[in-house]
Amino acid sequence: MSMTKKRKLPLILQLLVGLAVAGVVFFVLTKVGGEAVASRQEAAPAPVAAPSASDRPVVPLADAFPDKVPDGKGGNFTKVGAVTLKSCTEPDSVGPALANMIDAGKGCLGEHVALYKDGQNNQFNLAVFTMRDPQDTVTLVMRLGGNPADYQVGAQAPPPGSGLKTLPPDSGMVQSFTGQGRSMVVGLGQWSDGATRDYQPLVDRLGPLLQHVSDRVGRYENGS
Repeated sequence: MSMTKKRKLPLILQLLVGLAVAGVVFFVLTKVGGEAVASRQEAAPAPVAAPSASDRPVVPLADAFPDKVPDGKGGNFTKVGAVTLKSCTEPDSVGPALANMIDAGKGCLGEHVALYKDGQNNQFNLAVFTMRDPQDTVTLVMRLGGNPADYQVGAQAPPPGSGLKTLPPDSGMVQSFTGQGRSMVVGLGQWSDGATRDYQPLVDRLGPLLQHVSDRVGRYENGS
């Protein structure tokens, strides 16, 4: 799917190559002679969605995405931008398969996206989709994670002044999904130069940020 059409938003979305996580399995994808290759490894299970009131407001943008997140190595991830999208199915933010899955369910209340960088200017995108029905969250996480070569969530081009490069569409990327109540949290990671190598270390770097945001969303969904 092409994401060449640019949107006039603080964070412009583009689709790149990725890794998918769901349940107890994640798949690291690389490019080998133009062919996607997946390796299967064990990971922690995605949380099972718990019932929640469908009319409750979505998690506030600032609550989902704090300005700083510890990276687990003495440094921090720094937020360089965040925005709430007009809908969960905008063509420049999600692929057609994900849009169809959302439309086939009971609806989506909203989507937040944010871009972070670490101390080496590697780029980390987060997206939070809040569904009306928590069962739809389970369905989305399992279906997206079950098709690791089908990339349905867009990455964000850095805003001006962030100090980050706008990476080309063929840059390497890793991607993972978690479910928290009504909300699916998607994390994406890219090396600062867009390199298509060393994916496992990039997965490891993404992990603390995705977990932190997922925990914050989970606490909101649980009313704590």
